Amino acid sequence: MTLRYLGRTGVLVSPLTLGAMNFGAWANPDHDDAATIIHRALDAGINVVDTADVYSQGENEEIVGKALRGRRDEVVLASKFHGQIGTNPNTRGNSRRWIIRAVEDSLRRLGTDHLDLYQVHRPDPEVPLEETLRALDDLVRAGKIRYYGTTTFEPHQLVQAQWVAQDRHLTRPATEQPPYSILARGAERATLPLAERYGLGVLTWSPLAGGWLSGRYRAGETAPESSRLTRQPHRHDPELVANQRKRAAAEELAKLADEAGLSLVHLSLAFVLQHPAVSSVIIGPRTLAHLETQLGAVDVRLSSEVLDRIDEIVAPGTTLSPADEGYLPPSLTDASTRRRPTIGATR
Repeated sequence: MTLRYLGRTGVLVSPLTLGAMNFGAWANPDHDDAATIIHRALDAGINVVDTADVYSQGENEEIVGKALRGRRDEVVLASKFHGQIGTNPNTRGNSRRWIIRAVEDSLRRLGTDHLDLYQVHRPDPEVPLEETLRALDDLVRAGKIRYYGTTTFEPHQLVQAQWVAQDRHLTRPATEQPPYSILARGAERATLPLAERYGLGVLTWSPLAGGWLSGRYRAGETAPESSRLTRQPHRHDPELVANQRKRAAAEELAKLADEAGLSLVHLSLAFVLQHPAVSSVIIGPRTLAHLETQLGAVDVRLSSEVLDRIDEIVAPGTTLSPADEGYLPPSLTDASTRRRPTIGATR
């Protein structure tokens, strides 16, 4: 695979990143099978592996750590913190207290003395951003992590993080990991342009829109059973109006892929890979067969005509379902933030 620079870090990464989320109790519990998939990905030229402490509650990191024994130095190893681990209310979030403990737990499970990239999995409105960035800066200085980045941050939060780091003389965030696919193009509005402006490496997630662009959903056919439906019904319930829009668009894209002589998987991955701001695209195969269907996408270049047709099916900057944004801020989820009290004087 032709390597790309991860933003301005000077680190060269493969255009595909192996996302390990589906290894463990969440999807594929077979540790040996997961190791086979990881080794095949490395042998194919993938040099980035992305995991998180919350994936299967740490089991995922343990699987990745075992699979990378003897090959750790080949890999740009990335993990994340933020999600709830266990039941202790303090084993989550973006506080200094949790970050310092969470990284040690991840290093132990992964069997390594450092992470190449440590990512804030989601924003935490309860914690000052400066506290989070100072803790991460300390980890860089201590050699526990080489770089740190963010995941699914709002555009204004990306700017704020750059400003805080510069103003406080801290190591600045080096990467952002947004959701990005043909069906979820919201990142094109501001996130991707901002990444180019600030030199952020971009690792996109869900390029197949959680399976909607896998080619498994065709008109007139019963939707296949999926573990995702149980885990994330808001993204996969076929009865929801937003998901019906996704299925209709996926059908049009499948026809376009057929006309172009491509699989829908290759069309969808090539679309994301072709954006100039994207450093690497995270794929999350559950099986070896899934991985094999995706590897060839790095050799596909879409013509202007095909890209124009994609724009007609899903307009630039459009996300068909809000559930695919990955994060909704309190200003949208908490009604009290949008409504004045009805008691007392108002202007």
